Amino acid sequence: MTTKEKLEKIVAAADELKAEQIETLDVGGKTSITDFFVVCTGTSDRHASSIADKIRERLLEEKEKPLRVEGENTGWVLLDFGDVVVHVMRDEQRQFYDIESLWKEMSLNPDVIRRDA
Repeated sequence: MTTKEKLEKIVAAADELKAEQIETLDVGGKTSITDFFVVCTGTSDRHASSIADKIRERLLEEKEKPLRVEGENTGWVLLDFGDVVVHVMRDEQRQFYDIESLWKEMSLNPDVIRRDA
């Protein structure tokens, strides 16, 4: 599965469970840990966990398993699929950490080699 296909499936699964403010961030030229972040908001801890579960299920249908899952039932679930890292957050955590602004403002790192390049 290509990174683009993976992104599309993640966003579709999140949208299906009514995740709010779904945003895709291209961070591939800024860090070597991943190529993309998907950030979305759940209205409660349970909603965030349900969104994360739906994303996992959708990608498992394509034989894609997360390398790591962190923060289940905490209001911020992280799913690491290697080339795509998903952050499903409650609004309070999302506003406090504001990871979108952090990564958007970060300049490109010339030492980073993109995986999809």
